Amino acid sequence: MGVPWTITLYSGKLETGKAAINAAFAEVARLEKILSDYVPDSELCRLSAAAPTALPVPVSDDLWRVLARSLEIRDISGGAFDPTIGPLTTLWRQSRRSGHLPHAEKFAAAQAAVGADAILLHPNQKTVSLTRNHMRLDLGGIGMGYAIDRAMDVLWQHKISAAMIDASGDIAVSNPPPDTAGWNISVAPLSHAPGQREPGKLVLTNAAVTTSGDAFQSVEIDGIRYSHIVDPKTGLGVLGPAAVTVIAADCTTADALATAVSVLGPERGLSIVAATQGCAARFVWVQDGKTRESLSARWPSVSK
Repeated sequence: MGVPWTITLYSGKLETGKAAINAAFAEVARLEKILSDYVPDSELCRLSAAAPTALPVPVSDDLWRVLARSLEIRDISGGAFDPTIGPLTTLWRQSRRSGHLPHAEKFAAAQAAVGADAILLHPNQKTVSLTRNHMRLDLGGIGMGYAIDRAMDVLWQHKISAAMIDASGDIAVSNPPPDTAGWNISVAPLSHAPGQREPGKLVLTNAAVTTSGDAFQSVEIDGIRYSHIVDPKTGLGVLGPAAVTVIAADCTTADALATAVSVLGPERGLSIVAATQGCAARFVWVQDGKTRESLSARWPSVSK
């Protein structure tokens, strides 16, 4: 999925552990062929290529689950998370490479292909309708989390009860390692931030944590720092520097909420997290040359 993955687990037998890891990675590879917007013949790309669909299109169980959850997050975030954003993210990737804002005509065309009514789900048949020309689905803000959750399910099926899956910062853990209270996970610091305090470490069990921000993927255009995360309303990258860390019961939710909160900002974003059962978040950003931090309800204490 374009980033390094690490699986750490505890097993009574070496062969059992190796088999579990191989099976989990095989599951990730299978899901990449379904959910990726980079693989031209993935199920997602083939669905996008059919837009606008003359008839509702049947989709696999995995794609259905991710699309359904995407629309749930879209609705609770007021559109800050939007799986139809593909035309704008494609254009923004080009801007990040060129160092120039999108051309006005291309930008208008991309905006016209994005919107809540561009995708319709039909639950009884598990089919999908795409309604706009040149639309493109993008599950980059949720697909990784879903793949981590499914890979963790595979580990459980192989009788592995203590494991951590880390996809370059998108992390899920199950039961704690032997003789410990939980998995120690460092909270990602904010890059390019003056005077920030050490964020510390979380101790988690049977949970997921994801950080979104511009630390590793950003661009500066006309003196303004933008993230790779695109705001569906503006069509441009979210202004940085900023970082959002979300804790949730599953990585699908943590992944999508981290993206949505990045778009919404600390006040609106953290209020949505606080209203979502079992979730907590930390938002760090720079304002007027100073590093600011805001924590949602339920954010746990951290160790140094």
